[in-house]
Amino acid sequence: MSFSESSSGEKGPTTRLVFGPGVRRSTGDLVRELGARRALLVTDAGLVAAGHAAEIEALVRAAGCELRRFDGVRTNPTTRDVDECLAVAREFQPELFLALGGGSPIDVAKGANMLLTNGGRMQDYRGRARTTKPLLPLVAVPTTAGTGSEVQSFALIADEETHQKMACGAADGAARAAVLDPELTLTLPAFPTACSGLDAVGHALESAVTTARTKLSGFYSRGSWQLAARALPRVLEQPGDVEARGDMQLAAAWAGLAIENSMLGAAHAMANPLTARHGLEHGLAVALALPHVVRFNAVDESARSLYAALARIADRELGGDDRAAAEALVARLGKLLAAGSIEPALAAHGVRPAHVPALAAEAAEQWTAQFNPRPVGVPEFRALFEAALGA
Repeated sequence: MSFSESSSGEKGPTTRLVFGPGVRRSTGDLVRELGARRALLVTDAGLVAAGHAAEIEALVRAAGCELRRFDGVRTNPTTRDVDECLAVAREFQPELFLALGGGSPIDVAKGANMLLTNGGRMQDYRGRARTTKPLLPLVAVPTTAGTGSEVQSFALIADEETHQKMACGAADGAARAAVLDPELTLTLPAFPTACSGLDAVGHALESAVTTARTKLSGFYSRGSWQLAARALPRVLEQPGDVEARGDMQLAAAWAGLAIENSMLGAAHAMANPLTARHGLEHGLAVALALPHVVRFNAVDESARSLYAALARIADRELGGDDRAAAEALVARLGKLLAAGSIEPALAAHGVRPAHVPALAAEAAEQWTAQFNPRPVGVPEFRALFEAALGA
């Protein structure tokens, strides 16, 4: 959902969400409704191999729209991915971008859209919505349930040279329409399913407690967590459960809406250098950091109260002691990692004590760190990384 801003500064959803098994078949109709005669499909090689790209292409062409494909998107995309997509867009001159995939293709489509319509480099749009000209319409067809990129106005792109992740924004950067078809997530292997689902959990829990949170963001954070706490274990245990897959798609989208009206915190600040330096999947890195960040933040009374409320959403049997409830939330995160067959210690993923100083220094420089409910600098991040090493 893209957003309209109210007098209070909160952003209400304006992206059209099309949800349910089989709704991908409406993609061509959506493109036609937006008046596009030429569309650029942005996807990755895996989705081409799975046959999803060919199906979407056939639907769009049947709707009378000429289509070109860019399928060179890599996981954790960089400015190189955007530049390569942009080259295709400049030659083809599309009237609409169509993104098929997880957060990576959707973010690359957003980035290429920004540069095609507004010029410059991705670095020019880091941190704020700095576009001055309207973007082309974007239709997003997510095949994972995690990033929520389909409803966000920012693209997460790494600098090709420094590997630093940049949140690059445009006021109209979110998709005009998002096609949430849980059947498209059924071919996602177990590990990416777990990582993407844990990413959505991280978005829900972090956006719930940031210093930038609002009443509206809290509504979406709680709704996302309520869905994910129930659905993610079901998806991991029974990958063919279409209903649970759909709940996770909604959880991811609602968490994306929460981020748009709030922000993220220390777990995402820790995740970015883990991805840049050690190649960890973004959702995995968030998930490994999150239990330690929740325990760290729960020292703050306000954050502890919010965490306790979230814990009680997932377990109505929890009593009235907020400290115990917050600790129960940490334990639930550990169970989710176990359900995804993910070792909880950073050491099991190649991180060593000698790496901690550099990781802490980079985490402290991340944009999201400033929104954490407890102040975090290099000393705090060192302690968090050290705790996460042995988990």
